[in-house]
Amino acid sequence: MNPFSSGTRLRDMIRAIRSCKTAAEERAVVRKECAAIRAAISENDQDYRHRNLAKLMFIHMLGYPTHFGQMECLKLIASSGFPEKRIGYLALMLLLDERQEVLMLVTNSLKQDLNHSNQYIIGLALCALGNICSAEMARDLAPEVERLLQFRDPNIRKKAALCSIRIIKKVPDLAENFINPAASLLREKHHGVLITAVQLCTDLCKVSSEALEYFRELIPDLAENFINPAASLLREKHHGVLITAVQLCTDLCKVSSEALEYFREKCTEGLVKTLKDMANSSYSPEYDVAGITDPFLHIRLLKLLRILGQGDPDASDCMNDILAQVATKIESNKNAGNAILYECVGTIMSIEDNGGLRVLAINILGRFLSNRDNNIRYVALNMLMKAMTVDAQAVQRHRATILECVKDSDASIRKKALDLVYLLVNESNVKPLTKELIGYLEASDQEFKGVLTDKICSLVEKFSPEKIWYIDQMLKVLSEAGSFVKDEVWHALIVVISNASDLHGYSVRALYRASQTTTEQESLVRVAVWCIGEYGDILVNNVGMLDIEEPITVTESDAVDAVEVAIKRHTSDLTTKAMALIALLKLSSRFPSCSARIKDIILQNKQSFVLELQQRSIEFNCILQKHQNVRAALVERMPVLDEATFSGRRAGSLPTSVSTSTGTAHNIPNGIAKPAAAPVADLLDLSSDDAPAPSSSGGDFLQDLLGVDLSTASAPPSASQPPKGGTDVLLDLLSIGTSPPAQSSSSASDILSSIQDNTASLANLNGLTSLSPLSANGNSPASPAPVMDLLDGFGPSPQKNEENGPAYPSLVAYESSSLRMSFNFSKQPGNPQTTLIQATFTNLSPNVYNDFLFQAAVPKFLQLHLDPASSNTLPANGSISQSMKVTNSQHGKKSLVMRIRIAYKMNGKEVLEEGQVNNFPRDL
Repeated sequence: MNPFSSGTRLRDMIRAIRSCKTAAEERAVVRKECAAIRAAISENDQDYRHRNLAKLMFIHMLGYPTHFGQMECLKLIASSGFPEKRIGYLALMLLLDERQEVLMLVTNSLKQDLNHSNQYIIGLALCALGNICSAEMARDLAPEVERLLQFRDPNIRKKAALCSIRIIKKVPDLAENFINPAASLLREKHHGVLITAVQLCTDLCKVSSEALEYFRELIPDLAENFINPAASLLREKHHGVLITAVQLCTDLCKVSSEALEYFREKCTEGLVKTLKDMANSSYSPEYDVAGITDPFLHIRLLKLLRILGQGDPDASDCMNDILAQVATKIESNKNAGNAILYECVGTIMSIEDNGGLRVLAINILGRFLSNRDNNIRYVALNMLMKAMTVDAQAVQRHRATILECVKDSDASIRKKALDLVYLLVNESNVKPLTKELIGYLEASDQEFKGVLTDKICSLVEKFSPEKIWYIDQMLKVLSEAGSFVKDEVWHALIVVISNASDLHGYSVRALYRASQTTTEQESLVRVAVWCIGEYGDILVNNVGMLDIEEPITVTESDAVDAVEVAIKRHTSDLTTKAMALIALLKLSSRFPSCSARIKDIILQNKQSFVLELQQRSIEFNCILQKHQNVRAALVERMPVLDEATFSGRRAGSLPTSVSTSTGTAHNIPNGIAKPAAAPVADLLDLSSDDAPAPSSSGGDFLQDLLGVDLSTASAPPSASQPPKGGTDVLLDLLSIGTSPPAQSSSSASDILSSIQDNTASLANLNGLTSLSPLSANGNSPASPAPVMDLLDGFGPSPQKNEENGPAYPSLVAYESSSLRMSFNFSKQPGNPQTTLIQATFTNLSPNVYNDFLFQAAVPKFLQLHLDPASSNTLPANGSISQSMKVTNSQHGKKSLVMRIRIAYKMNGKEVLEEGQVNNFPRDL
């Protein structure tokens, strides 16, 4: 016989393949065998079809393509004999998967075999369906599988349960059909069926909340049957039976309140007696572990007593004596004893209050901290964190030992100890604990410095007794680990310094000393540069010297040197260099003698490859050359920054209202497109978006920037505060945001007379103040602010604003039980087709809505532009707003219409609300 004919036995083919010496020989054998199988398939050879398919399965396992034999699987499955079906189904599971389109053809054969009279053929079909079932097959064959869950043979029931698991994973909507059959299988005696039934119920609970509730209701009914037998087992003398009985009672108490009450009344005293007998028992070689009688049973009993004593004073009082005896008698020099002591401590901390016992338990944990075993120290720290909520004073006694754990070589122990120290700190001990942590900051690993720095900064900010201490500690942290300090931390330090007027001199001198010692800590350099720029004259003149300070002599040139070093340091980033340029501009006014040198330093960045530095250098140079008369007022000290507002923004309680509208871009001379309403670059993140609006007497950007009253000049009475996203060059180059500074002592007449020396005329200040008014909440889109060209004086005056368009009534566009959306309308003057809509979203529930997102769709004759919402978090019973602009190309013919979709998360669950707004005013 030809060794590669279709009649070759499987065994001969395997022998021929295994005898090959090289991969090339193996490929040749497989190629010839596949050719023979293809020939047999084309001849429709039925006698050897099952043998050919068996060969193909072996070839497939070797990694060769066998797709040409897939239809043979279907032919064998359609045959009537069991041997052929067995090979066919096996090949189907091996050669095909649920993604194959051929699989659709086998659905009918599977349905017939699932209804077959032969239970073995039913088993084959269930196995195949459980392995390769697709979603379409699951929907078609689910009724047959559900019926087979009640089949007479347990093996079929087991396979049907496994197949059901596959079906509900593919189509979770079918889960409700299998709840009752699965529950009935839980009463099976056959272990194989019972195991699969438990797994089926587990998966049902994962995909269906209805199934989860159903099975939860079954638990108490099942538990009641075990209460009395479990209670009787607690009287057993055999430790193996007793351990399992205690575990059974523990689990029954967790799932059944009736069982919990029963064991409290009937079994607490018996359990205490059993534990006492074990604690006082003599040596028993059968149960002895490291000199302790059956520590496993000790632990099980303590866990059960913990559950029984929790919330029950009588039961707790009954077990106090034995717990004290176990805690004092068990030795802690072996792991078995430590395990018992740990469970004893957990039980003491969980039962009702007993002050003496809790002190004893916390002292045991303190001894654990001195153990050389890292695992024991870790679990002790973990338990002490839980004990902080029960008896913080007792934990405070072990503060020194806990601090030593912060310096441990094990990273997990260090982190856990640091978390515990953070809980230990209060107003009375913040100074010594912070001193210890900062002292360790020097020697800590680089990997641990980031976590340690965050904790120290948080503690100092939270429990600081006075501002000078806060400044001192933050300077120490910045000097040791400034590179690990987050931006909001040094921002907060600047806010504190600006508010402490009596400490300005102390702060700038301390920062100057620190910056001379180290220049590698980026955050320290930034704060030092900012303070030198603001308070450089105080530094040079030694103003506000405190008794605790050492005298220091700093010249104007020294102060400029410190800022120059920050600019030229190669490791300084863009933020640091930009802040240093601003500081130099301010020092040019404070130190007139160094003005020429400062100008040279600024000009060195004129050809910087960084566009931001290049632009600042050119603009600052223009201020020094062309605008000497306004420079002093322009660079005067920043106003006091509101600590409460800054803290609120850090905590996320105040909404951010900077618009990110993508309007038409202005073409900048350097070829970079700048958005019309891009948010102002705020290097220090100190500006308040929620600052009060300036007075309505003009709204001139010069008035906002310089803090002077220009009310003597003619200004339109309707002008209001400037837009927050404006492109005012002065605001941009100083990065001071939109908060109006305090009123300057400079008079308006001096400012105006000095500006008259420029080539550009200021005859018409109205043109500089024609800004679009903002809505009440400050979120409506604003037109770009007029640009002041620092290189060529002032640009041409734009047109005055026309009168506002007609008023429209507000509209409740959408309302549900939890949310209300209302619209306020306004028109742009001279543009009736465009409508500005201010949407206000009001939370009608006591829950916070996170990840809030509003989407809208309009017909083709409308164009819609959405600005970002004021916040993506909608507070409970609060509101946020969002602006949009709608352009109606069929104005006067068709009314506005809009479909809306609102998505948010409430308590971690995603919520989606949709609706349509048809009741817009007709003349919009």
